[in-house]
Amino acid sequence: MKERETLSVLPRVAASSYLNTAPLIWSFIKGRLRKDVQLLTDRAPARCAEMLARGLVEAALVPVIDYHRIPEIVVVPDVCVGARSRVLSVVIVTRGLELKDVRSVALDTSSRTSAALIEIIFREFLGTLPEWKPAAPDLKRMLDESDAALLIGDPAMVFPREGLRVYDLASLWREYTGLGFVFAMWMARESAAERVAAVDFRGARDEGLKHVDEIIADYETTLGLPTEELRAYLLENISFELDAEMRQGLNLFYELASKHKVISDLRPLRMIGAPSA
Repeated sequence: MKERETLSVLPRVAASSYLNTAPLIWSFIKGRLRKDVQLLTDRAPARCAEMLARGLVEAALVPVIDYHRIPEIVVVPDVCVGARSRVLSVVIVTRGLELKDVRSVALDTSSRTSAALIEIIFREFLGTLPEWKPAAPDLKRMLDESDAALLIGDPAMVFPREGLRVYDLASLWREYTGLGFVFAMWMARESAAERVAAVDFRGARDEGLKHVDEIIADYETTLGLPTEELRAYLLENISFELDAEMRQGLNLFYELASKHKVISDLRPLRMIGAPSA
C-alpha cells in the first residue's frame, strides 16, 4: 500500500526507448534517480508527445516541434537530444535519386520534428514541395510507394545501404545553416512545472553518460552494431547539451517552421525556472 501511495505522487515521465535517449533515462531505470519518477517508455517519440498532450504524464522527452503544437507546456533547460553535424539515426533514403529530383516522401510516423525538418529543407533550401505520405518504418515498402523515405531512431541505423543513397538530416541542416540541430527536449505540463522542476534531469544525463558502456551492452545485440560504433554514436554524434549554438539552431528551426506554415503559432521558448526567451 505504501509503495502505491509513493508512486501516485511521483511525476510520470515518458520517453522513447531508442538508443539516443538511453543516457537521459538510465538513471531513472538503474541509477540514483530510479525512485524519483514513474518512467513510461515507448519506441515512438510521437506517442510520448501524445501522452503529454493528453495529460497522461507530467513530463516527456518530446519532439521539439510539439512545443508549438501542445498548449501550456514548458521546457526543461540545458538537456536535449540533438546533433552538431552528423546524427546517423535520422536519415532520408532514396534509390539513387538526388533530393532535388524527389517528388514524394514516405514519412516515418514515429517522427514529428524530423518530418517538419524534411519539409523545411525541401521548401527553404531546395525550393520544391514533394508529396508527403505517412508510413510505417518499413523501408522497402516506403521506397516502393515513394521516391524517398524518412527513417528515425534505431531503424535508421541498421538497414543495408547497398544500392541506396542516404542523406543525414543533421548534416543537411549543418550544410545549409552552419548550426547544430535539436530533435527532442524534456517538456512538462505548465500545471506540473513545480513538481517536474524538482527532478534532476541534468544529473540524470550526466550519470547516464558515465555508464555508456553498460548502455551499449544492452543495445549491441539488439542492433547488431559494433561496440565502438555505438560508443561513437552516443559520445560524438549525439549532443545531449542545449548550449548557445544548439539553442540558435533550435530558434532558426522554429522561425523557418513558422515561415513555411509548418506551425501556426510561434511562441517564445519558456524554460522551467527561467524567464521567457
